[in-house]
Amino acid sequence: MTTDRAPLLDGSPKMRAILTIIENIADTDATVLIRGESGVGKDLVARAIHAQSGRRAGPFVKVNCAAIPPGLLESELFGHEKGAFTGAHRRKPGQFEYAHGGTLYLDEIAELPLALQAKLLHVLQDFRFTLVGGQRELAVEARVIAATNRDLERALTRGEFREDLYYRLNVVELRIPPLRERREEIPKLAEWFLARFNAQYGRQKQLTPETLVRLSQHPWSGNVRELENAVRRMVLLTDGEQVFEAQVAHGRTGQAAAPGPARLVTESLREIARRGAREAERKALAEVLERVRWNRAAASRILKVSYKTLLNKIAACELTSPARRVV
Repeated sequence: MTTDRAPLLDGSPKMRAILTIIENIADTDATVLIRGESGVGKDLVARAIHAQSGRRAGPFVKVNCAAIPPGLLESELFGHEKGAFTGAHRRKPGQFEYAHGGTLYLDEIAELPLALQAKLLHVLQDFRFTLVGGQRELAVEARVIAATNRDLERALTRGEFREDLYYRLNVVELRIPPLRERREEIPKLAEWFLARFNAQYGRQKQLTPETLVRLSQHPWSGNVRELENAVRRMVLLTDGEQVFEAQVAHGRTGQAAAPGPARLVTESLREIARRGAREAERKALAEVLERVRWNRAAASRILKVSYKTLLNKIAACELTSPARRVV
């Protein structure tokens, strides 16, 4: 396997145990529920299951249930017929149709509204459904993988998640441990990210042994995603290692620090709003690009911006297409 496996799935005994399960279930149609904290690598595990399955030549379609407004989720998942609602000027296939012959990955499944949970349960029983505003029943053949970082058992007791859907999804459960519980992976992950970003940005950055030690000791509350971003900064910034060391020295480690004076807010409200808007824009752009499999022309139409503007936004947000990522 390439990026889906290296080095996340073979860097520690805990992850090798998960890899063994993946190898056992990959060639089946069993529904899989992936659980773990934000940033632990649930997406990579889902892609690894797809890559090892007989569906590897088919599409891998990801839907982030938390990133789509509830009112649009049903149409996003199941599609709609022309005239189904205001603005539905043509028939639109849903992500279930796009995933035919492949894998549908439902990230943040706990954010799915209860009404849609009921429809999803029905679809998972026989993989037949109707488009929003349609009458004809469609059949689709796809594997479903779901993921969440929430406590589903607590959601069940609160009535926020259907028990029957929980058992339908939870045929095989994979719990991905946080990075702090598999520290032996950190040096290999750091070196892998380093090579990837050196190639991406045309740099020849090397990490000192002291930095690797500090990386291994860091608690990584944001897990693999936080480590990835830290290494990216070290490659991009001339003093990236010093910046990381300064953060550690000032107690920004994700652990409880000794009580001290409250940090003063030095940004204006306008600056805070701009930063939040930039982060929201980057997230929305990444979701659309992944949904259209990095078809930039299609993304520019969806986002209603010119192709040139889209390319500038991709560069400003430092997004990279899967085809250009180092494997």
